[in-house]
Amino acid sequence: MKVTVRKILKKEEEQVVIECVEITPEIKDIHSYVLAKGCELSGMSADQRLERFPLQDVYYFEALDEKVFAYTKEQIYEIKMRLYEAEQLYEAYHFVRCSKSVVLNLMMLESISPALNGRFFAHMKNGEKLMISRQYARKMKQIVMGGSRDES
Repeated sequence: MKVTVRKILKKEEEQVVIECVEITPEIKDIHSYVLAKGCELSGMSADQRLERFPLQDVYYFEALDEKVFAYTKEQIYEIKMRLYEAEQLYEAYHFVRCSKSVVLNLMMLESISPALNGRFFAHMKNGEKLMISRQYARKMKQIVMGGSRDES
C-alpha cells in the first residue's frame, strides 16, 4: 500500500483520500480511525470545568443514575447525552454496547475472557475490566473474532 502526505496551506482544505480496489474491513477500519481523529466531545470534569477532549481518548461511556460519563485514561467527564445516543453516534468509530449501562471503544479493548453464566469480561488497555452481559456477548465475540459488526 502506498501512502502519500502533502503539505497544504489552509487547515480548511485538509482531507484524507482513500483509493482502493475494494472496500475491505481493513479499509473500513482506516476510515473510522481517520473520522474519529477529528471528533471532539465536551464534558464536565470532576472539578466542574467544562472541557473538550478527543473521542479517540474515550475508553468507554457509562450510564449511572440518569447521567452518562465518558472515561479517558486521565479523566472522567459527565457528558450531556443519553447512552443510546452515544452508541448510535459513535458506532462508526468502533464504539459498541456491551451491557445495559456501558458502550465501549473497541480500539481500547485489549482482550476478552469468559466469566460466569455466559458473560465475558472486556479487558481494557487501561487495566479496567468491564462486564459484557449475556445479551451482548455473542455480538461482541463476533466482532472480536473478526466477524462483521453487521452480523447479529
